Amino acid sequence: MTPKVRLTAKERGAEVLQAAVQAFAMSGYDGTKTDEIARLAGVSQPYVIRLFGTKQELFLAAVRSACDRIEQTFRDAADETPELSTLGRNYERLFDEPEILLVLLQGFSASGDPVIGDCVRERFGRIYNLVRELTGASPQQAREFLSAGMLLTVMSAMQVLGPDAIPMPWAEEIQGTFGEH
Repeated sequence: MTPKVRLTAKERGAEVLQAAVQAFAMSGYDGTKTDEIARLAGVSQPYVIRLFGTKQELFLAAVRSACDRIEQTFRDAADETPELSTLGRNYERLFDEPEILLVLLQGFSASGDPVIGDCVRERFGRIYNLVRELTGASPQQAREFLSAGMLLTVMSAMQVLGPDAIPMPWAEEIQGTFGEH
């Protein structure tokens, strides 16, 4: 029998956050219970609350984590070539991590809550500004880029893009238009 490895509080917090991303991606803010997240993470529900305070704070941490992942994806792309097309190709890699994009959509959906809405608006603004900063895109170019990204994000949520995509002719047609000028 392998001895149990004791995780640090930081490592355990990262596991709880990953479980929260998974749970919130599937059930949204209102549909997810902290005891479900605790079960996924293999910890107690009081421990989840001790780490994050409230369900809302845990949801905000999940949204911030998803946005951090998107921002890092764009930074990595810009390190290759600081062009919108490179950022877009790298964004498509997130289809392999659908929970990231689903948490982003769940954040948009829960934006009626003032605290969540403030966080989501601030983070989306950061992504917009980062795209412009990394590529030198004009406001119109950044808008078009983010519009296309949102379309792809929604299509990913509908499971018509990504590794386990349900083949749909209309989705394939739309996807084929990316890269056209």
